Amino acid sequence: MATPHRTYNLKDVDMLVTASTVIESAIANKKLLQTKRSVWADPFFDNLVAKIENATQTFLGVDSAKDMREATQAIDVIQKKAITDLAECKIQLTEDFKKDKVRRDELLTQLGFTKYHKDAQKGDQEGLINLLYQFKKRQTQKVRDEIVAKGTDPAILDAIIGYADSLKNADVSQESLKGLRKDITAAGIKEFNDIYDEVISISKIAANFFKDKPTVKEQFSFSKVAKALNAKKKAATPAATPAK
Repeated sequence: MATPHRTYNLKDVDMLVTASTVIESAIANKKLLQTKRSVWADPFFDNLVAKIENATQTFLGVDSAKDMREATQAIDVIQKKAITDLAECKIQLTEDFKKDKVRRDELLTQLGFTKYHKDAQKGDQEGLINLLYQFKKRQTQKVRDEIVAKGTDPAILDAIIGYADSLKNADVSQESLKGLRKDITAAGIKEFNDIYDEVISISKIAANFFKDKPTVKEQFSFSKVAKALNAKKKAATPAATPAK
């Protein structure tokens, strides 16, 4: 049997996680959706969730697309917190040491801001992990005391150090869930295509129903949901090693 052509341009796992996310949004908004289309009455969406989960487990060897989605979202939450706290720390450090530019620049370099902060802010997960680990490794007690003495709350320094392990552990969890079977059968691709085609139709129809509610409408844009789920794991690698 010839291998069929995929009707989507995402990785199989990313397509399934995106499909799962879209259908969860459909379930959250099913009261209106079901008044518009009777064929979507219960258990339509629940059956589709089960279909996605079954395909994920059967053909990818992953227990749940939901687990993958939640792992991705966990990384997203950690990254947002880390980026916020890093920005707060950097602005305080920059202003507190502005009269001693040599020391300011030395601290920014030593703690990883100079090399990695811009990439981290752009969503580069590797850059963020490198920044967090360099911040953790190079924050000696002397440096910490110096920064705190200038006015930075030590709690934010502790929080940033904590994000290093939290993010790496979440990334490892996500990647372990992606321990996928490399060879997808023709039956698997056909099932994936069926899921994609069905969810895309639901997305387009539902998006139109919510055309006057932009925030909800975006939840049914397959491409935007996929982009959002993947933006925080660009160039991700759990083995990233901070530069010395």
